[in-house]
Amino acid sequence: MKLFGKKPAPEKLRSTAVGEWGEQVASAALKRAGYTLLGHNIRPNKHDEIDIVARTGETLVFVEVKTRGSEDFGRPATAIKSEKRHALNRAAAAYLRKANYPDLYYRFDVVEVVGQPEDKEPVVTHVENAFPFERRFKFPAGRGRCR
Repeated sequence: MKLFGKKPAPEKLRSTAVGEWGEQVASAALKRAGYTLLGHNIRPNKHDEIDIVARTGETLVFVEVKTRGSEDFGRPATAIKSEKRHALNRAAAAYLRKANYPDLYYRFDVVEVVGQPEDKEPVVTHVENAFPFERRFKFPAGRGRCR
């Protein structure tokens, strides 16, 4: 039998849906903590993505969100290996170049979300200054300062 019309859209993978939920939870936690959210899922180059770009005071914060159902296999932040940190550095450097290196401090934070969308209250942990900028990413003199 042949079906006519458009194919139904495939359902999101459970992991994608949980990841999006985790980013919503992280965004809400950052707002409650007084951060100004500047963007979500930013792709400043062809290959990399920054989950959240936020600002607090004089600091521009690049946030990686890690969501896990439990801590059975360790803390969510431990999943951010050197290759991922390098990709985040590359993405942040591209973002800063496009923003003409705003005269702010810059740092990387991680927000861990442990739980499931159907749970009442996930556990949210905000790790400030989770890892540094790589030395290879230089900023123009007088522009930008890493925390």
